[in-house]
Amino acid sequence: MIEISNLHKSYKMGANSLHVLKGINLDIKEGELVSIMGSSGSGKSTLLNILGMLDEADEGSYMLDGVPIKNLNEKRAAKYRNKFLGFIFQSFNLISYKSALDNVALPLYYQGLPRGERMDRANSYLEKVGLADWAGHLPNELSGGQKQRVAIARALASDPKVLLADEPTGALDTKTSYEVMNLIQEINDEGRTILVVTHEHDIAQMTKRIVNLKDGVIIEDTVVSQVRALENV
Repeated sequence: MIEISNLHKSYKMGANSLHVLKGINLDIKEGELVSIMGSSGSGKSTLLNILGMLDEADEGSYMLDGVPIKNLNEKRAAKYRNKFLGFIFQSFNLISYKSALDNVALPLYYQGLPRGERMDRANSYLEKVGLADWAGHLPNELSGGQKQRVAIARALASDPKVLLADEPTGALDTKTSYEVMNLIQEINDEGRTILVVTHEHDIAQMTKRIVNLKDGVIIEDTVVSQVRALENV
């Protein structure tokens, strides 16, 4: 599903250059649940931005579902993001003045679906995450866990190939974090490919493979015995 070969990325820092990614090689197969870990400055955010087509590597190749991701203008990058990817953020990134239902339906608007179809599909995904009864509520009327569930429903609504979750439990308490991870595990059980960027070891253990970054290189890539979140809820 994801094939990365010899990926390099540097940023200009005045007269100097900061080499952030130093030859990353990473293959992720369809249906995997992988966590990416690393301390601040390890390169994990840069890698996620490249995977999410929000930035582009200086060198190397990135293939997503057999499609080369390279030299994209913003319009084409947005089209590919909407086609291939669903995003889950630590800060939820919900639109404050729109209901849970409208937030979930938003990606479908950009896909050009008729309003009735958008609403039906958004409702079905809210039901999937256990929030059908909260469809008409605004984000400020929801708990942190409920907001993240809405964000997950929104990420799923466009039926993406891959979910990219950037610190999805970072703003949540432990119990709520495990409830969110249980939902992510259930989605993965259905065959969805998911990448979780996290600094929390207990959350990483709830994935099936842990990739550790340090100073722009992968220092460890380990298949782990998955801890089921439901056991800890």
